[in-house]
Amino acid sequence: MAKTLSLIRRLAAAGLLAGLTGLAASPMATAAPFEDTIAQRAIACTACHGPQGRAAPDGYYPRLAGKPAGYLYNQLLSFRDGRRHYGLMTQLLEPLSGPAGDAYLMEIAQYFSQLEVPYPAPLPTTASAESLRHGQRLVKEGDATRQLPACVQCHGLAMTGVSPNIPGLLGLPRDYLNAQLGAWKNGQRRAHAPDCMKDVVARLSLEDINAVANWLAAQPLPASTKPATALPALAPGAAPISCGSAPAAPSLKAAEPKARK
Repeated sequence: MAKTLSLIRRLAAAGLLAGLTGLAASPMATAAPFEDTIAQRAIACTACHGPQGRAAPDGYYPRLAGKPAGYLYNQLLSFRDGRRHYGLMTQLLEPLSGPAGDAYLMEIAQYFSQLEVPYPAPLPTTASAESLRHGQRLVKEGDATRQLPACVQCHGLAMTGVSPNIPGLLGLPRDYLNAQLGAWKNGQRRAHAPDCMKDVVARLSLEDINAVANWLAAQPLPASTKPATALPALAPGAAPISCGSAPAAPSLKAAEPKARK
């Protein structure tokens, strides 16, 4: 809690928290000239997520730039509404409720989804060759004996995500991947029902999670890092997956933002 309050104070002192919530900054605060642009208001997010949402170097604040707008929007709603748990995000988003708040969160999501900035090179891995092979098999083929689908079935053959609701898994640090898969497994992270990730991760062992995270984090990004526009064809014998947070016919119109500069 002390760490959260400290960061909130630093955001407020820089005029950044006011930019996110739309409130006026303190007259005593030192801030950039007010421009009333989504780019300026989104600076509040970059205090943790890195310049232009490129991700923080500590491995725990993920990249926002270029992720599908529907996915980013759903995650903002999940933090605000209690399906994901991180005190700072919850406190920042709680004031943004109702139709106006939903529209503002969609605007933020769309802004970051449109940013095209380069990814860093993957860090070297210390995982064993056997563990990396195991992770690669699970990502690309799954495990039919455990009714475990391949990651590529939903996240795209290039693992860069599928617009508008499914995120890419490349370019994420191993620690972040481990933390999020662990959160799904212990119930700290949830999604709209049917919660497909909860069902998938329930079939993963801790060894599986570590292998998948190590392999994904070690992969270079493809030439095009944009999300795919459609799901790949099902592999022979694979069953379709129903996900409440990634509907088959998604629409982002429910919370269209007002026109802004």
